[in-house]
Amino acid sequence: MGRLIGASALREDLALAALLSVSAIGLALAFPRTDWDGVAWLLVVPVIVTALSRAPRVALGWGWFFGTVFFLVLLRWLGHTFTVYSAIPWPVMWLPIVALAAYCGLYVGAFTWAVSWIGRRRAPALALAAAPFLWVTGEWVRARLLGGFPWGTLGYSQYLRLPVIQIAELGGVHAVSFVLVAVNTAVAGCLVLPWRGALAGAALAGTLLAATLAFGSARLAEPARPGEVTVAIVQPSIEQPLKFDPTHAPTTLGIYTSLTRLASAEHPDLVVWPETATPAALRGDPRLLNTLIALSRTVKAPLLVGSIDVKETTPPRLTNSAFLLTERGIVDRYDKIHLVPFGEFVPLSGLLGFIRGWAEFISELDPGANAVVFQGPPAPFGVVICYEGIFPELVREFVRGGARLMVNMTNDAWFGRTDGPWQHLAMYPFRAVEHRTALVRAANTGVSVFIVPTGQILRRLSLYRRAVMAERLPLRAGETLYSRFGEWLAYLALGVTVGTLVASARGRRG
Repeated sequence: MGRLIGASALREDLALAALLSVSAIGLALAFPRTDWDGVAWLLVVPVIVTALSRAPRVALGWGWFFGTVFFLVLLRWLGHTFTVYSAIPWPVMWLPIVALAAYCGLYVGAFTWAVSWIGRRRAPALALAAAPFLWVTGEWVRARLLGGFPWGTLGYSQYLRLPVIQIAELGGVHAVSFVLVAVNTAVAGCLVLPWRGALAGAALAGTLLAATLAFGSARLAEPARPGEVTVAIVQPSIEQPLKFDPTHAPTTLGIYTSLTRLASAEHPDLVVWPETATPAALRGDPRLLNTLIALSRTVKAPLLVGSIDVKETTPPRLTNSAFLLTERGIVDRYDKIHLVPFGEFVPLSGLLGFIRGWAEFISELDPGANAVVFQGPPAPFGVVICYEGIFPELVREFVRGGARLMVNMTNDAWFGRTDGPWQHLAMYPFRAVEHRTALVRAANTGVSVFIVPTGQILRRLSLYRRAVMAERLPLRAGETLYSRFGEWLAYLALGVTVGTLVASARGRRG
């Protein structure tokens, strides 16, 4: 009898593992480049139902499994970077990817543990009602803890669904995640609750979804503001191994120069180059600096240029910087604040410093200190470098500082033709909607885009296309709820989460 029970339990666990794996893989495919965004409205259901039908410790394990599979599929493109730009042997290169996926998956495990625990201590209906708040809390903590890693935030799967994402001006990307999980929770409730509770949950989620779509449709129906500044993007499409190759430097500069002169035909008010565009440190090379000053004079437009800068310290320290140049020279600069861990610095370098020898993409940079708003020309604007733009609170600092336009300069050449650059891009429509500001994204190998305040990607240059494009864009004219109050929804979710857990700890359903 014991063997039969054991065999039955094993079969049940294998079936559940298969179901959760399929759901997690499908959910990962809701993100670019597959963009099966519709499945995100349903594929969290299996893990919620599992949490409600298992003890908290078991639910944590299944949630962790689901989350790890999800992030492993979502982040599989990191394998390209390790394969091409590191000395890590092929089988071993998956260890850091699996470790990162397992770390991120822990937050899903914490979510399922909390759902299970609240459901058993109080009632399944209360656990389901709290689930969207629990999920948002987990996403917000993951985006902040240990430097933060908000990749895979559920709301980003909807970046192409303009009526859905307009609520980001109210509560940021977490508002979209909240609605998605609320719908998933309502479907789960139909499977586990008595019909009255299931009907109530479905009605609440349906009302929330209807209100979201109504708000989005109303905002999209408003007339677009006329363009006020013309911005040109230069996408040089220079392969990563050539970017800082001294023998290729004249060719690199020639590509930028010819593309910038081509852009001048559009009479731009600003020409934007990507991150670390110059083949040498701009301030440390007077000849290069004079060349760019002369180029600005020739095209009659300021140049926004990414470059490594060398601090005059002992020993010299490097920063990842953006410089605004006019015919008068450098008029402003910004040093990247939020550096990429294991890309631009090594956390706990005293303990993990040996990792630098494994991969050529690991640098040792100094972070900047302030969110500098460039006063123009042509108008006040903020610059976020590389993946800084995936941190909404940092972008908000620039907007609160007076930026009327946002620019993202990046170099995603490290990720080749994988899903990585597209997943990175998917986060920027939300930055536009959150503050109703146009956003310019200049990427070395792509994807370069113009995004209007509705979050619509107006124009784009796809991967590895060498070209320029120009567009007339509106300047930010007002303040949104998110601009004013920031992550209020995440704080509310945190409060509800703590309150629900405390209330559940104090009493059992009786």
